[in-house]
Amino acid sequence: MYRFLLTPRWLGILALTLVAAAVMVLLGNWQLDRYRERTAVNERIDAGTAGTPAPLRSTLPAPTGGAGTVGPAPAEQDEWSRVTVSGRFDAGNVVLVRGRTVESRVGFEVLAPLVLDDGTAVLVDRGWVPPAPGGALAMPEVPALPTGTVTVVGRVHPTESGGNGVDRREGRLETRRVTVDKLARELPYPLHGAYLLLDEQTPANDPTFRAVPIGHTNNWQNFGYVVQWWLFAAMTLFGYGWVARREARRAAGLDAPKPPVDRAAEPVTPA
Repeated sequence: MYRFLLTPRWLGILALTLVAAAVMVLLGNWQLDRYRERTAVNERIDAGTAGTPAPLRSTLPAPTGGAGTVGPAPAEQDEWSRVTVSGRFDAGNVVLVRGRTVESRVGFEVLAPLVLDDGTAVLVDRGWVPPAPGGALAMPEVPALPTGTVTVVGRVHPTESGGNGVDRREGRLETRRVTVDKLARELPYPLHGAYLLLDEQTPANDPTFRAVPIGHTNNWQNFGYVVQWWLFAAMTLFGYGWVARREARRAAGLDAPKPPVDRAAEPVTPA
């Protein structure tokens, strides 16, 4: 019944079916890797929520170049961990990050370089402030930085990508994305290769700031794609088998149409 499967036509169909199923399985495996990566990120975020802060240098290597350079990025397992560091804020190079949303409102995140005793600096995200009246891009009122030595506790946030560069407006740097290497070119000292989301500060941070929430990645979406691609692969193989079986039954006459029933020839049962 199934000798026809060895014909060139059916061998070609089988090859296409196997290739399609294999591609779908590989796509499912790729999404599974993405699911695992995002799950690991969420676990690091959760662990950093209550973790004991470690010294900055135990997590984020110091930059070794001159002014305008950036130090090494943190190891993947150190992203989102809590660290502590002391230094002095540089009020002359505050960075405003526009177009940031907190609680469905668009405003600015305010970053300030914290200059360490060795002359290097790390950017500290002090929090979110609303724009001034006049629109989402109106220059906000930014609370003054504390003077003297400041100790901060924050999460290690990896540098962002993209953005259209850095501008200077009304004495402050302004950007759309926190891209550390671009910001470093505008600053007179080397920067660490990540920035800190402020959790705690001594002396205390101004209450005007709202903490920037750390959103978890949507890892379950990737898991859904895994199931989807693997189901597609199984359906592809099942469809090939179903079509082949139907063709075999048709060739053997097992699925021949039944002759119509002659209703006129049926005996009539008297009432």
